[in-house]
Amino acid sequence: MSKKKIVVLGGGYGGITATKKLYKKYKKNPNVEITLIDRNPYHTLMTELHEVAGSRVEPDSVQVSFQRIFGGTSVKLITDTIKDIDFDNNTLKSDLRSYSYDYLVIGAGGEPEFFDIPGVQENSFTIWSFDDAMRLRNQIEDRFMEAAREPDETKRRRMLTFVVAGAGFTGVELAGEILERKQTLCREYHLKEHEVRVIIVEALDTILPILPAKMQNKAERYLRKKGAEIMTEAPVVGAEEGFVKLSDDRSIDTDTFIWTCGIHGSEFTARIPLTKGQTAKGECSYASSEGIHGMSGCRLEEEERYIVGERGRILVDEEMKSVDHANVYLVGDIIWYLDNEKVVPQIVETALQTGEVAGENIIADIEEKERKKFKPNYHGFMVSIGGRYGVAHVVGMSMSGMLAMAMKHMINLHYLFGIAGVNAVWRYLQHEFFTIKEHRSFIGGHLAAKVPIYWTVPLRLFLGGKWLYEGIKHIGDGWLNPGDGGLADVWTGAVKLPGVVFEDAAAAATAAADATSAATGAAAEGAAEGAAEYGEPLMEALGIYTWFAENVLSASPLLAFLLQSAVVLGQVAIGLALIGGLLTFPAAIVSIGFSIMFIFSGWGNPELLWYIMVSIVMLGGAGRGFGLDHWVMPWLKHQWNSTKLAQKTHLYDGEPVIKE
Repeated sequence: MSKKKIVVLGGGYGGITATKKLYKKYKKNPNVEITLIDRNPYHTLMTELHEVAGSRVEPDSVQVSFQRIFGGTSVKLITDTIKDIDFDNNTLKSDLRSYSYDYLVIGAGGEPEFFDIPGVQENSFTIWSFDDAMRLRNQIEDRFMEAAREPDETKRRRMLTFVVAGAGFTGVELAGEILERKQTLCREYHLKEHEVRVIIVEALDTILPILPAKMQNKAERYLRKKGAEIMTEAPVVGAEEGFVKLSDDRSIDTDTFIWTCGIHGSEFTARIPLTKGQTAKGECSYASSEGIHGMSGCRLEEEERYIVGERGRILVDEEMKSVDHANVYLVGDIIWYLDNEKVVPQIVETALQTGEVAGENIIADIEEKERKKFKPNYHGFMVSIGGRYGVAHVVGMSMSGMLAMAMKHMINLHYLFGIAGVNAVWRYLQHEFFTIKEHRSFIGGHLAAKVPIYWTVPLRLFLGGKWLYEGIKHIGDGWLNPGDGGLADVWTGAVKLPGVVFEDAAAAATAAADATSAATGAAAEGAAEGAAEYGEPLMEALGIYTWFAENVLSASPLLAFLLQSAVVLGQVAIGLALIGGLLTFPAAIVSIGFSIMFIFSGWGNPELLWYIMVSIVMLGGAGRGFGLDHWVMPWLKHQWNSTKLAQKTHLYDGEPVIKE
């Protein structure tokens, strides 16, 4: 069998799904080569771009590198910009090289539709890529900064007016972010909040038309409560620098006009010779190296932009196959497919499901199995309006507020776990909850508050000193001395673990009952004395420990002594590790484990509860402040992240390390 080359062009939701599906099937098959090509080295969480634009989260929160997703696998990852496809010769072409394929999946994505409205593209911001989100983020921050030093009230109001065209998911989510962000920026730049206007303009008579009326009304009430102005039945008919024109001859002065009104085929679809199901209205869109987007704030020279001709969504059949070529499949926003006489929406679920179908059918092509037909199955829709409130309609149920936000986060976590495992989930939780600023989460900033490292250092040293003292004290009391017979013949009196009582074998053999009784009593007394030195125990020993002590440890002096020695050496090791700030996290885990073990054995006093609480604080990286972990942990992280095991399991911290 000759090697089959499968190329997936575009690492969006559909492309990632198809690639994962194919790799799962062929990861052990050397005769199938899977290649993912994208112009960026990362997968973008498109549904979360508004959070970056509104400065709720850091920019890298919406980027999941392909190395995170496919590191340690046989999937070939290529960062390149494909300019053309020769379908007759099965070849993709960039400026630098060509790539051959036997099967091709195109998930190049859609781009904004401006409906040929005069001046809209040239004077608007869009939010359809990571670069778009960063431009908008900088624009919002810049307008507040400039307004703070602008004495002219008219100019200042124009600077602080933000017009969002489109009241669909993207428009409403973005408006919610700006409304939240304005509170902080007004405080930071000493501006009056009433001077800031966030205006949503919508051609239809309602916002969020895809949601039930009840959820529409809740969303509108919340937006208005936060200060948004909502203009429905107000289509945009033009835009110029500094203002937006509406259909009723009104105009709005603004430096920030944001266009979220539609998606269509990309400039890439204008170049490739595939049958289109529908084309964009205007054939004079501007594009740059990033594709088609709003040009406001781009600072592009004329030679850096070019005119794009006819672009559209590519026609596919029910198997997500191109109607022109049997070995070419398309997924996501790029497709045109009618289901029950309605075109499928350009949403994430469409991309995921079309990616699944495309992957299944390529497998069916290779293995000559039954093919799969695309049947959309949408579970619902969720909209966040800032970080604290949302509305949703999922599997027939409507919800709002905290419940809707929790649902959205759960869906995101489910998706991230599927593509990049625990690592991506942990990273998402950090961005959305553990490092969130300005309390912009539906649970506020309760999980984001940080204890300064310099406060934990004295606590770390004190806890370490306590453990070290206990260990040294036990060494002085002979806990590491097995007696004159050594490990070959451990003296029973050397074992001081609670509940462990030995019978003197020699006395039993000579039937000297009195001597045996005395030896047993001495051992029991020793154990009682050991327990007493910890003070009044918190609880009686658990039954499982009592059974273990009586039936296992009491039957083997050597095993009991080795366990006792391990406890003492563990105490010393915990103490030294905490004092030196070396491997503080595992040392704190062992500290908690030892404390619980002592309590459950009926040997632990209330002081051990304090040990447990302090150890929990130590888990937060206390060893990085004036401790060896400051140097050791980054080195260990680098070494672990470079292993194949870490990359295959996604159990690494940060980005995987790719070795030469």
